[in-house]
Amino acid sequence: MSEKKKKIRIELRKNRTKPPRGNDLTRDFRADDASADETQATERVRAKGDISRYRTVVQDNDGQRSVDAECLRGRVVRVHGLASVVEVDDGRVFRCAVRRLLKSVATDERNVVTTGDVVWFRPVLAEGRGQRTEDRGQKTEGGEEKPEVSSELSSVLCPLSSVSEGLIERVEPRHGVLTRASRRREHVLVANVDQLAIVISLVQPDLKPHLIDRYLSAAQQGALKPVLLLNKIDLADPVELQPLVGGYAQLGIPVLLTSARTGAGIDRLREQLRGRSTVFSGQSGVGKSSLLNAVQPDLALAVKSVSEVNNKGRHTTTYAQLIKLESGGYVVDTPGVRQLALWDVRPEEVEGFFPEFRPFVPLCAFPDCTHTHEAGCAVKGAVARRQVSDRRYHSYIGMFHGSSEE
Repeated sequence: MSEKKKKIRIELRKNRTKPPRGNDLTRDFRADDASADETQATERVRAKGDISRYRTVVQDNDGQRSVDAECLRGRVVRVHGLASVVEVDDGRVFRCAVRRLLKSVATDERNVVTTGDVVWFRPVLAEGRGQRTEDRGQKTEGGEEKPEVSSELSSVLCPLSSVSEGLIERVEPRHGVLTRASRRREHVLVANVDQLAIVISLVQPDLKPHLIDRYLSAAQQGALKPVLLLNKIDLADPVELQPLVGGYAQLGIPVLLTSARTGAGIDRLREQLRGRSTVFSGQSGVGKSSLLNAVQPDLALAVKSVSEVNNKGRHTTTYAQLIKLESGGYVVDTPGVRQLALWDVRPEEVEGFFPEFRPFVPLCAFPDCTHTHEAGCAVKGAVARRQVSDRRYHSYIGMFHGSSEE
């Protein structure tokens, strides 16, 4: 006998605001106008609270929302606007919409589904574009009403002959995420990966060490192993990079000097990717797609040269895509980022992203020292004695004050 499933109440997005006034009595008031006294009061009915919305859902024993036995398990390969491309274990590919209930759940995330997510979805028959007519409107064994699949899909998905369709019902808990703050909301770039390949160009566009430190903090926040790829080594002098490479090597971060044009460091990179799920991230024009083409030439990812006007990259990759490598493992090619602001990090938590600060933090004169302006700060003293990198300390100051400049 199966255990009884649990029903809970979840909060949905508060997308209903107070209705505007039908007219402006103050502006239209005239002393000799008797019609103002004849204004008829109206009564409006709202939910409890101000604009609250709640819904009852059924949970499995693992705490996740219950799904039907007909649902399939797959992984999101890429997301195109409102549609997600999902691949199941047997290699079949489905083009799926997201159930309205998932999109309505109150959350700080900008998108409910992202590349790399493991999801459960309900497949849709092409000829019926939805469930069988007699199944529509019926309830699942947990008591929830089955969604009108055809109505939700028709507004999102286009009929395709080669790709089946589906409706995402549940998103599994994530691990290993790369996220950032975007317009006061959380933007999850990719989920369920093992390591982060931080691609930084030495020239064209110019090297930005402070962006490296932000990526290292984002990797620590998302439980990702960082790997630093200093690309376009054929255009720079490796000798001048020794202080930079040595500084990150002392922190235990693998540093690879690569060049997609000459093939330098590609074999080491291919070995670093073997058997792991890796997300490639960096600015536009640093060579993310070019490096992946060098690792596996048959990928044929689109690439563009750097703009000659401003010496910056041009957006070529427009969506994050999960790619399976022949040598084993997965990679995610992501669009270039202009800035990387950490999500949900308080200023007093920033020092935790700088492990070289830890031996000196207990020696500060004040227990709540911010290491920015206080007298008797041991961290500032270590910077003055060159025990801590001045460049890394400058990155700390920018992150502490919430600057998202690259």
